[in-house]
Amino acid sequence: MALSWLLLILLALAVLGYFIGRSRALASAGGDSRDLHSLPSYYGYNVALTSLIPALGLLVIWLLVQPMIVSSTVTSLIPDDSISEGSNRGLIMSEVRRVADGLDGAVAKGALTEQEARNADTDVDALTAKLKDARQVLTQDLTKPILLAAQKHRVMNAAGTVAMQVSVLLLALMGAAFAYVRTHKDFRARNVVEQGILALLLLAASIAILTTVGIVLSMLFETMNFFQMHSWKDFFFGSTWAPNFRGGSELSILPLLWGTLYISVIALLVAVPIGLFAAIYLSEYASGITRAIAKPLLEILAGIPTIVYGLFALLTVGPALVSMFGDGGMLGVGWMASSNAVLTAGLVMGIMLIPFVSSLSDDIINAVPQSMRDGSLGLGATHSETVRQVILPAALPGIVGAVLLAASRAIGETMIVVMAAGAIAKFSGNPFEAMTTITTRIVSQLTGDTDFASPETLVAFALGLTLFIITLGLNIFALYIVRKYREQYE
Repeated sequence: MALSWLLLILLALAVLGYFIGRSRALASAGGDSRDLHSLPSYYGYNVALTSLIPALGLLVIWLLVQPMIVSSTVTSLIPDDSISEGSNRGLIMSEVRRVADGLDGAVAKGALTEQEARNADTDVDALTAKLKDARQVLTQDLTKPILLAAQKHRVMNAAGTVAMQVSVLLLALMGAAFAYVRTHKDFRARNVVEQGILALLLLAASIAILTTVGIVLSMLFETMNFFQMHSWKDFFFGSTWAPNFRGGSELSILPLLWGTLYISVIALLVAVPIGLFAAIYLSEYASGITRAIAKPLLEILAGIPTIVYGLFALLTVGPALVSMFGDGGMLGVGWMASSNAVLTAGLVMGIMLIPFVSSLSDDIINAVPQSMRDGSLGLGATHSETVRQVILPAALPGIVGAVLLAASRAIGETMIVVMAAGAIAKFSGNPFEAMTTITTRIVSQLTGDTDFASPETLVAFALGLTLFIITLGLNIFALYIVRKYREQYE
């Protein structure tokens, strides 16, 4: 039974439970809903939720736990001498899962029988040929240990899936039966349902928080492994970024941090004035028709993928800047030798950030009470004086929060920098030179064949944790300012 069918059956049971729960409650009251403690629908909701929610919870937990149990069991079947040099147990397990999926796919296509797929004594070469003929992906030569592990993987997965389906359906039926038996006219169904909904809301909030905690812990543990191999003093206080997977690396974050902040500042110098002026015009000067047209068009920029901005920087903005500031350019200054430069990335990133600054600032300016405008105009101030001396000072804390949120977005940008700023980590104040950022180096260090036992790979987690702390600090500061503003003017 496919997972989709299992979910449909659970949903059908919940719908059926709703109607039988509602009918039983009305029957216990002699058909008069006025004798019920709660509305009839609450009794139906109680049966439906008691049937559906525990079963879904068990399903989610089972789907998370089963792969870990299967992997830990199958891993022990792989002997150490079958792991070739340059490989590791994790890579072997990836191939085991791939072979297991290949066997499933071949059986589904009829290229193999179930008996052939489970036969431990089958000819490995012949089986490999059949899998390839069935267009199943194999990234390395199939060996006997990998085949045996893949067959065990299939058997455990199949048994676990059947056990999961039976357990989930039994729990759904038991939940429905339990709620059905409790249903009568004096049962406080509304209280139970509302408490259940409150628990679901609390669970949703907890998942968001626990996800953040999980992200931090996953990076923290790998960062600790990195600092056991590499000096933290060199990482935080060194001056050179020169990874070398053969040893002798210099891994300092400072050149990367400088490039990140430099490009982000240029982006904010572009985005903040344009976005703020656009917000002032749309909220204070534009007519209703103009605002209805201009605001959605401006916010379209926020929906453009960053890779498209990167292509725009690579094909349009970069060459335009070279034609202006490069050798033989219009200005004849020869400052810019390549389209990959800090200025290119900063300008395009600033264009990307305009809708963030504009939209947030527009909402904040509109939140300033109309009474403050009326009071200023009533005292004889002009419209522009009211904007400068009343509205902007009142909205300033919120605008600062919007700018800080845009700054955190700029610091975390990757694709524009990869395509427009280059890959050189250095200290330089020249905006016409190529430079790189923290996010770009994270991608670079984790791209290709990576060995997670080397500092050159683990440094990506240290960079990620540092970047996370920086952006988290900016976001918390921005939210604090915005919250303070809202308490003051709402």
